[in-house]
Amino acid sequence: MRYARGGGQPDVVRWGAQAGSVYLADQKLPIRVSRVRDQQRQQERPLATYQALQTPRALDAGLFRRVLGGLSCREYAAAAEAVPEPCGLARSSVSRRFIRASTRQLQQLQERPLDDAEWLVLLVDGKTFAADALVIALGVAVTGEKRLLGLVQTATENRAVGASFLRELVERGFRARGDLLVVLDGGKGLRAAVQESSAPAPGSNAASGTSARTWCATSPSATSRRGGAGSRPRTRADLRGGQGRPRPPARGARPSKRSAAASLLKGLEETLTLHRLGLFPQLGISLKTTNLLESVMARVEARTAKVDRWRTSDQKLRWCAAALLAVEKQFRRVKGYTHLPLLERALAAKMQTTITPSTTAAA
Repeated sequence: MRYARGGGQPDVVRWGAQAGSVYLADQKLPIRVSRVRDQQRQQERPLATYQALQTPRALDAGLFRRVLGGLSCREYAAAAEAVPEPCGLARSSVSRRFIRASTRQLQQLQERPLDDAEWLVLLVDGKTFAADALVIALGVAVTGEKRLLGLVQTATENRAVGASFLRELVERGFRARGDLLVVLDGGKGLRAAVQESSAPAPGSNAASGTSARTWCATSPSATSRRGGAGSRPRTRADLRGGQGRPRPPARGARPSKRSAAASLLKGLEETLTLHRLGLFPQLGISLKTTNLLESVMARVEARTAKVDRWRTSDQKLRWCAAALLAVEKQFRRVKGYTHLPLLERALAAKMQTTITPSTTAAA
């Protein structure tokens, strides 16, 4: 009974009330909170139930999912769940809670350990996000599992930045059981970064690198796009077997086509990596290009399309990391994953043969 004088705890009495608030369904509600006082100790007694309701459910997870799903901070109060007289749903309050949640997502992506899987394929590509350049890495395990490994902001596909980024992945536990296949988009900076990061430091043990040898496979579509649409030159190479010599561009070809042909021929050895390994029919659909990363970024852009004002690089990284982790939850294993053990054996077999320096970077 509210006004009963007996049956309660001895020496604990009501001591008025004050304004307070609790969280219900991720929304803050104003209430009147009763106060109690321990007369023996001459101090106020905290209410355990009230303290438990002071923290938003799942650390702002509900609000974070809604904002990342496309609900703007300005519209959140109007679209929130039907709870009588909610408070704390102002645009600034929602924004602060989203910043806290997205900061945790960025920290998770950049710091989570990578030593719980045996990696076979690494895809690295530079992407434009909110007018900034980002380098993103995606790994494929021997089991076919895909996982986003991290991202770094950079002005261009810079060699030094890329190499530092890849070394950080190794420090977090990224290891390949044997050889590692690296799929790139044809950029010189990233390829140099892969070579530099896979080489052992002076005086160090070579076994501490990512793998015994790193194979680079350049995306043919990315190489041909550098010269414009429709400018991919013909070659005499048998694409089914990766044999033969490429045909140089004709002397009378237009300059744009000659430039495209030179670009393709320069990276042709790497373009045919899967052919030389004899696994293009089985794994070409997944690993012949960097489309695994292209599709991820397309879904990230769809989740961040409603943001019409980007202020700082920190904001961009938080949003991109949060969207990447949300997309990652929907990942499936790569197409043709049952053939990945064949790729592992093919890479190991090629180690016993003579390999041209333009194809691999010795670690």
